[in-house]
Amino acid sequence: MSALSGEFAMKDLGPLSYFLGIQVKRDGNHIFLSQEAYVRDIIHRASMDSCKPVATPVDTQTKLSADSGALHDDPTAYRSLAGALQYLTFTRPDISYAVQQVCMHMHSPRVAHWNALKRIIRYIQGTSDYGLHLGPAQNLSLVAYTDADWAGCPDTRRSTSGYCVYLGDNLISWSSKRQSTISRSSAEAEYRGVANVVADICWLRNLLLELHQPLSRATLVYCDNVSAIYLSGNLVQHQRTKHIELDIHFVREQDQRGHIRVLHVPSRHQITDIFTKGLPRVLFDDFRSSLRIRPPNASTAGV
Repeated sequence: MSALSGEFAMKDLGPLSYFLGIQVKRDGNHIFLSQEAYVRDIIHRASMDSCKPVATPVDTQTKLSADSGALHDDPTAYRSLAGALQYLTFTRPDISYAVQQVCMHMHSPRVAHWNALKRIIRYIQGTSDYGLHLGPAQNLSLVAYTDADWAGCPDTRRSTSGYCVYLGDNLISWSSKRQSTISRSSAEAEYRGVANVVADICWLRNLLLELHQPLSRATLVYCDNVSAIYLSGNLVQHQRTKHIELDIHFVREQDQRGHIRVLHVPSRHQITDIFTKGLPRVLFDDFRSSLRIRPPNASTAGV
C-alpha cells in the first residue's frame, strides 16, 4: 500500500503452487493437493527416517484406552507430533480416524498411545507422496456417506461418528469425531451421525447458493443402519426416540424440504468406515481409493 495515495498495489503471483505447507500440482483441469515435504519433516522430527512402512495407519484389534500401560516419558514430543499429524489430515483424510484416536490422549500419553502414533508415521512413510485429487465436476450434486462406531470408546463408551461429502466425484468435506454424549443404541449413534452430516450439507448448499451455483436436486445421504433411515422419514414419534428428538426433527425438516434424502448402503460399500474404525488392508485400500487419495499422476509427479 502506498503511504501517500492510500491505494493498494496488488501483484499477480501466478498459478498457486504452494500454500501453508500444501503443494498444488496441476494437470489440465485437475488439481493434486499433497504435503509431501511436510510428511518428511514429521518423519524426521520423530527420528524415524529409516522406519519400515506399514500398510494401514491403525490396526483392527483393540481400541486405545486412557490407562493403556505406563506413561510415555516425553509427552511434549507426543503432543507436538500429534498436532503435526492433525494438520496433515487437510490433504490426507485416510489418517483422520487414526489421528483422532491419538489426539484424545494428549493430556496423559501412554506408551501404547506413542506406539499407535508411531504406526501412523510408519504408514505415511510408505505413502508420503499420496494426496487428494480434485477435478471438474461433471455433475454438480452433493452425495454424502455417514457411519458411527457405537460405544467404541473403551473408557467412556461414547460413539465415534464419521462422514464424507462429495461434490461430483470430488471429496470436499470429511470428519472423524467422538460424539459428545453417550448413545443408548446403535440406531441413536447412527442417527446422530446423520444429523451431523446433514448440518454440514446445509452449510455447503448455502455456500453453493451464495456462489450462484444452487443445487436443484436433493443431496443423497447414505447410511447402513436401517433404523436410522426409517427415523429420518417416518413421521410417527415413538416414546423411545424422544431423547434424540431435536436431531430427528432437524433431519426430517430437511427431508421434507427436499434438501436431503437418507438412503441405505450395504456395509461393504460404506466408505465412511475408514473414519470410524481400523480396517483390514484390502478394505482400507479400497476405501482410500474411493476418497481419491493416491500418488500423483505421471504427468504431475515431477512438477
